[in-house]
Amino acid sequence: MHRILLKGGTVVDSTGTRKCDVLVEGNDISSIGEDLPASRGVLVLDCHGYIVSPGFVDLHTHLRQPGYERAETVESGTRAAAAGGYTAVVCMPNTDPAIDNASVVKDILALSANASCQVVPAGAITVDRAGEQLAPMSEMKDLGVSIFTDDGRGVQDAAVMRRALEYASGLDVTLAQHCEVEQLSTGGVMHEGEWSSRLGLAGVPREAEEIMMARDIALARLARARIHFMHVSTAMSTRLLQHAREEGLRVTAEVTPHHISLTDAMLSDYDTVYRVNPPLRTAEDVYALRDAVAAGLLDAIATDHAPHAPEERDIPMDQAPPGMIGLETALGVAITSLVKREWLPPHSGNVSQDAEASEEGVRTAPIGIAMLIGMLSQQPAAIAGLDAKHGGRQGGPLQPGAPANITVFDPDAGWVVDPASLLSRSRNTPFAGMKLTGKVLHTIYEGELVYDNGQATR
Repeated sequence: MHRILLKGGTVVDSTGTRKCDVLVEGNDISSIGEDLPASRGVLVLDCHGYIVSPGFVDLHTHLRQPGYERAETVESGTRAAAAGGYTAVVCMPNTDPAIDNASVVKDILALSANASCQVVPAGAITVDRAGEQLAPMSEMKDLGVSIFTDDGRGVQDAAVMRRALEYASGLDVTLAQHCEVEQLSTGGVMHEGEWSSRLGLAGVPREAEEIMMARDIALARLARARIHFMHVSTAMSTRLLQHAREEGLRVTAEVTPHHISLTDAMLSDYDTVYRVNPPLRTAEDVYALRDAVAAGLLDAIATDHAPHAPEERDIPMDQAPPGMIGLETALGVAITSLVKREWLPPHSGNVSQDAEASEEGVRTAPIGIAMLIGMLSQQPAAIAGLDAKHGGRQGGPLQPGAPANITVFDPDAGWVVDPASLLSRSRNTPFAGMKLTGKVLHTIYEGELVYDNGQATR
């Protein structure tokens, strides 16, 4: 039986902040209090000066298996997740074959039996993510699937999306939409604007995201269903969310670390590592997203961890697949951008100039560490239906009897991102060489220390 004593840390969860010890025995937390004794056989972790929080939950992870194991596997991806403080990840269905039936769900669950964190498959909304015929959501729900998405594509047909929302409402599951009108985005490789014109690259306008979001807010109202919007990237999208919330619709949304920290100017030297979908937007959009986080309009920080093998990146921009890894850098990027409110070191001088110009007109208030933890743990856990085990039991505190899914991190640790030291099978990080603040030290999953000071232990 695992016995671990977290000594002297600052526990931060939905009930507040207190300095105390946490004793883990078996799969659960057995006691919390001051000066708990370290009995024989207990592994003691010195947590003085560190934050002890509920384990993080990622709503948006690409584990690539089955079909794309050169880029990532369930084993390598969950080790990377543990290094990032995650005790659960929702894996996307754009695999080969797609996760669009019970058989593939069972395969994913079997592959993750000994993973370093819980793997929760997201089912596809439509068969083969083709946007035409609804997938058998009911049979996948029976296996525990609670989120459905065609991620990588938005459902283009409004009638299909309406039926999907009505079906999902009856099943009490959540549809997660990748908002992209393909008639506007096809052929685009970056944000449509000043930088795409300078670089001579085809652009994707903001409206490709915003039109579908507006449509699906209306459809969710019509179907009386809940909907989750993935990787929100524009200022107008946040205003659409605000209107939906004011109307009382059941709408949630996520933002990625890269969309709150990087701009389209990063593509100035045609490096494909900065190609992502939706694309990196302008400084104006970045600061609008930060404002939306501070205002509580964005519920979760989700990585959209999208690994690609090196040979898939060392090709022309219009042939390179979009996506970047993010599990191991998410906490550092979020603390640096949202808590410390620092602009990440620029890839070129133009980026810092854009940031400074934007800051003259937009003064985003920093958020507190407790709010950030909520966006990384209990709020995504609730959206994914995982709050009985993750994010603090039922969205509540770390407490005796709760499952021992815990993250320990140093909010003040500075570190430089070295792709070679990351545990993901792929190395396509846009933050290579950048200095971040905030580092995960220990991750405990189901009572077991699965990540310990730079080392995966499972």
